[in-house]
Amino acid sequence: MGKLTGEMKQIIRNYSAGAVATVNDNGSPSVSPKATFVIINDSCIAFGNIRSPRTRANLIVRPSVEVSFTDILARVAVRVTGQAEVIEKESELGQALVPRFEEYWSDYLSIIKDFIHIKIDNAELIRSPAYDVGLERDELVKYNFEKLGKLRNL
Repeated sequence: MGKLTGEMKQIIRNYSAGAVATVNDNGSPSVSPKATFVIINDSCIAFGNIRSPRTRANLIVRPSVEVSFTDILARVAVRVTGQAEVIEKESELGQALVPRFEEYWSDYLSIIKDFIHIKIDNAELIRSPAYDVGLERDELVKYNFEKLGKLRNL
């Protein structure tokens, strides 16, 4: 399925740091976190290129990309697979994207060099096996929130 559901969009908005997977020249994987994602529509997302020279270079040559967003509290993730295109910020399409980034990432807009636009081929919601053994979302959120709180106090 190449479209984002409402639940998927909520996860992407709330946990906008996506792990972006590309392929290097030698065929090895390259995963890099990107935290400036915006949802363009049900079948497209984009992020701002601030310090992503390898990701950008990989996508120019091999545009296939996969991105994972994780709600660490509810233990649910969204995996998006698609085709990426580097959009120059000053281009017509780039200028059309600027308002989307102003809405969420205005503090970073001046240092965003260009945009990476991803047309979604497949979007998948992934739930932890904890749900399979009968745990509920609220239980997982409470447990993981307490766990993070303990880590903060170390």
